[in-house]
Amino acid sequence: MTVTITTPSPTELAVTRSFDAPRALVFDALTKPELLKRWHGAQGWNLIECAVDLRVGGDWRFVSQGPGGIKMGHGGVYQEIDAPARLVYTESYDDQWFEGEALITATLTETAGRTTVRTVLRFGSTEIRDLVAASPMESGISQSYARLDDVLASVSKG
Repeated sequence: MTVTITTPSPTELAVTRSFDAPRALVFDALTKPELLKRWHGAQGWNLIECAVDLRVGGDWRFVSQGPGGIKMGHGGVYQEIDAPARLVYTESYDDQWFEGEALITATLTETAGRTTVRTVLRFGSTEIRDLVAASPMESGISQSYARLDDVLASVSKG
């Protein structure tokens, strides 16, 4: 399945992808550390730290390790939780490669057992949005979501 990235506004990127799994399971995979550790990250990257305090005002923190042992940490605060339909949170990186933080809104819709996740990333300016869009974000998300497909299939069969 293909990741679609659009620019719905001058400061936003929207990432859309469908999964062959029920919405509640996909929501769990986005929020439960035991599932996140199995899929989050592009090929060659793995979560080595994953903390989720899934409540409004709760923090989340991920540290990934990639090729050559390089580490990348990021985290934020949950702003809104409407399980399994919607998740809103902030995101910023330890080694900030763009100014400010992003506001992420993930909306999950299910039709006939398939779930579509639409994630809108809102940045502080068009310049920041364009910087992020020019990064290897699309390939990283595509690889990560392919890993998520495998986890969803194994959990569904489980």
